[in-house]
Amino acid sequence: MNLRGSPDEQSLYFTAPKPDRAYVTAELASIIDFIRYGASRFSAAGLTFGHSHDNPIDEATHLVLASLHLPPDIPPAYGAGKLTAEERLRVLNLIERRINERLPVAYLVGETWFAGMKFKSDRRALVPRSPIAELIESGFAPWLDGRHVEHALDLCTGSGCIGIAMAEYHPHWQVDIVDISDDALSLARENVAFQHVSDRVEVVQSDLFGGLQGRKYDLIVSNPPYVTEDEYAALPGEYSHEPKLGLTSGEDGLDICLRILEEAPDHLSEDGLLIVEVGESEHALNTLLPEVPFVWIEFKVGQMGVFALERRELVEHAAAIRTAAAARR
Repeated sequence: MNLRGSPDEQSLYFTAPKPDRAYVTAELASIIDFIRYGASRFSAAGLTFGHSHDNPIDEATHLVLASLHLPPDIPPAYGAGKLTAEERLRVLNLIERRINERLPVAYLVGETWFAGMKFKSDRRALVPRSPIAELIESGFAPWLDGRHVEHALDLCTGSGCIGIAMAEYHPHWQVDIVDISDDALSLARENVAFQHVSDRVEVVQSDLFGGLQGRKYDLIVSNPPYVTEDEYAALPGEYSHEPKLGLTSGEDGLDICLRILEEAPDHLSEDGLLIVEVGESEHALNTLLPEVPFVWIEFKVGQMGVFALERRELVEHAAAIRTAAAARR
């Protein structure tokens, strides 16, 4: 028996027509209705989930709740709450834009969450999604256990999420957040004001350490660009809306990381610590600098391409790092 049917018959079952808006708004009523509908539409459309969420249900939940100006942790009973006619149309429009334009949800609703905090998000900077959030929430344990920290640096800050979250979780720290991009820093400044941390967070425009002469830090954290050119060319459409400057870093993704490794010792205190995310470029870095004792941090879901190094280790292996970095110039 031919269960596949003729091409015409197949189209009856597998072609997903654009939903009639009037019909849909009549059928859907509650918050949970729209979350379920959005998740189903996202799954059917084959979207990529890589901007804070890894599944269609969380993605739809973010879109629906944010568009209704509701927090992500509302009690389940609120799921039965009914939407007004205007709210239904607004949510449906965002669902269709997510599908048709492949825009990340954070850009559609203008906000996202990182380390339990809400941040403004738009095309001026990457959508916050670093596993470093887990380190911030845990107080960087055990890496900072017994270590005195007064000054910290978030290098390649983008939207400012890492540095701002560090300042919020550690109110006694003074944190510099640094980026080369005017657009990213304008968004970071908005997030500093939004989170009311301007008294302990300074926004600095700099090409890595170039504008930080004389400044030293007890902790430097960086989520720099680390996507290779080949990887960038193969990325799903969702990533095309983000600034390429915040994603790519040479053929192996390590151009910027090597500059950080070379220059960081001059800006770390004697007992200072460097933490850097390199993602899928972890293997390339280990291969390039096998003598450097990178400690790859374990997260709840395993290794995520984030390493820690002491200043003394950077100094000890400065010659090898300098040679590798010089080969890129």
